[in-house]
Amino acid sequence: MKNLIVRNFFGLFVITSFTFSLSCNNKPNANANKPANVEVKTGVKPIADAEIAVIEMQEPAFGTIKIELYSNIAPKMVERFKTLAKEGFYNGTAFHRVSGIVVQGGDPNSKDDNPLNDGAGESDKPDVPAEFSDVPFERGTVGAARTTDPNSANSQFYITLQRYPSWDKNYTVFGKVIEGMNNASIISGVPKDGERPLDKVIIKSVTIQPK
Repeated sequence: MKNLIVRNFFGLFVITSFTFSLSCNNKPNANANKPANVEVKTGVKPIADAEIAVIEMQEPAFGTIKIELYSNIAPKMVERFKTLAKEGFYNGTAFHRVSGIVVQGGDPNSKDDNPLNDGAGESDKPDVPAEFSDVPFERGTVGAARTTDPNSANSQFYITLQRYPSWDKNYTVFGKVIEGMNNASIISGVPKDGERPLDKVIIKSVTIQPK
């Protein structure tokens, strides 16, 4: 069971320390040492796919977030994200971890009434291997949450709200917000207990659409 940028933040993400520890099990662990023996793709400029991901929030005030996807940087994670979106996997899940640095979602556990298990869930598909690159984590970067195992990304994802160099080359970048960053910022400001929203911030749907 994975509890970690970002599974709970960027699993560092869960309720596990994040330090910001993006972990799926709370998936990112910002203070973690760089994983050994993981190849880092360098010098490759992200090229946006012909399709984008559109996140529609249930609460109208949170609006819509549109994300371009980078198959040339992280083909396996982009394929997983598209597959899950097309299956309706993300519909009804929540952004279960929010802060001034990141908003994280994609955990099926966030659909239930127990907030304590948020950040520990994933899809029933195999984990996705690391696809690290030198694409920096800037405002709007979309990354894959994982545990301390670099090859443990699965379904959880996060959006960075500011430059966060500690995650560079430590987590898979697979996209970037091209519209709706103001909505991600609004989500990050909801009332919360620590990094857990007091009221669910529910994703109505994630769809894959032509650019």
